[in-house]
Amino acid sequence: MKLSNEQLEQFNSSGYLILRNFLNEEICDEILEKAKEHLKRKEAPIESEQEYMNVNEEKITVRRLRQVYDREEIFKNWMENEKIRPILKQILNDTPVLTLAHHNSIMTKLPHESTRTYWHQDRRYWHFKNDDLVSVWLSLGDEYLENGLLEFIPKSHKINFSKDRFDENSNFLDENKENQELILTKTSQDLKKGDVVLFHCKTLHHASKNKSDHAKISFVYTARAKSNIPIKNTRSDFKELVLE
Repeated sequence: MKLSNEQLEQFNSSGYLILRNFLNEEICDEILEKAKEHLKRKEAPIESEQEYMNVNEEKITVRRLRQVYDREEIFKNWMENEKIRPILKQILNDTPVLTLAHHNSIMTKLPHESTRTYWHQDRRYWHFKNDDLVSVWLSLGDEYLENGLLEFIPKSHKINFSKDRFDENSNFLDENKENQELILTKTSQDLKKGDVVLFHCKTLHHASKNKSDHAKISFVYTARAKSNIPIKNTRSDFKELVLE
């Protein structure tokens, strides 16, 4: 499968693209079932809400399951999906390489317990030669504003922001007046099970708390352009997989 010229232009212009009904529901359900097993066991490595908010509590609310590539065969199969490889190659204009250092995760928004995900760019996680990276977000169920749907700021991947527009954790500051004007341009579209969102590592995005009564669970991983090498002795200098 390849993107049309219109789809490729939309990604390049807006910094994100939705692929509807990309993965069939049966495989999504298999992934979701395994994800729920790991979430129930709170199987490490994880990131907790308490860790994310720098709160010292004994309670652990899982925010994400990390390093999922090596957890289950079905997780690995999705990340090595043959259908999406030519799409990633189009977007990156190079051979895609799976980066397994951080963004191969099961993301959760648990009902009433999850916190807001602040506006940010995924580039804050990475240490590569440049910003030729794209994240692949798979919806494992319905996603909408009430349960923490991703919202994006179109074209933000083309803006070079000064450091004072972010806090010490690289969150885009809500109180900054320039930021407030840009946030007014935010957009979102509800997602269904099997939908995939592709977004550039510089595209600003966020998600609100889950105010529904059911968990929202998604799968995200990131690919880099083969020519975009990791910087030695950083967290990005880690195991990878070339998607020929």
